[in-house]
Amino acid sequence: MTRDRILVVEDEAKIAEVLRLYLEKNGYELSVAADGHQALESVRRQKPDLVLLDLNLPGMDGLEVCRRLRQESSIPIIMVTARNEETDKLIGLELGADDYVTKPFSPREVVARVRAVLRRVTSAETQPSLLRVGELALDPQRHEAQLAGRLLDLTPTEFRLLQALMGNPGRVFSRLQLLEQLQGEAFEGYERTVDAHVKNLRQKIESNPQKPARLLTVYGVGYKFAERTDA
Repeated sequence: MTRDRILVVEDEAKIAEVLRLYLEKNGYELSVAADGHQALESVRRQKPDLVLLDLNLPGMDGLEVCRRLRQESSIPIIMVTARNEETDKLIGLELGADDYVTKPFSPREVVARVRAVLRRVTSAETQPSLLRVGELALDPQRHEAQLAGRLLDLTPTEFRLLQALMGNPGRVFSRLQLLEQLQGEAFEGYERTVDAHVKNLRQKIESNPQKPARLLTVYGVGYKFAERTDA
């Protein structure tokens, strides 16, 4: 059985070593990059299954690394950062990161986050049903989404979010319920991350993201997917 490969992008050697020990103990293959340029090179060369990306890197910071990775890949990204400002986290999520962990963190939490994100990817790949609403189609088995025949470039989290909503058109999901769909359990402090992923998804599936016709907001409650649309 092939082990999942994780790239840790961290310039603090002690933190990188702790992550290495815990992740290897849990069965993952590890490689480490100490700065943004090394990270980009490692992703292109090694093609890891997931990137643990520190935001506070020397030279090219983690947000720029995330931006560049998203221009060429849908690889799952978990941000690991000492920044506590919510805006920093939301910027990272809007750039396409799938999740985040704030320092100081529990290594066990990091392992749980890695496992959850990779499980979402695997789960989506093994679902057999083709979902279609209007011109939007989603194939979980192929892990592909198309709009009017055009392939969409979705991150794993965007794909999973779209799958949950399209699989239940007309049903209203609260943010906590969507977090349960995305991560397997609800984290109340992370509810705002759903808004960032919804914003990104609308940019890709709506003709006018400011006036969405597919992914609708139910004010005071959460989100739902339109049962039918002519958008």
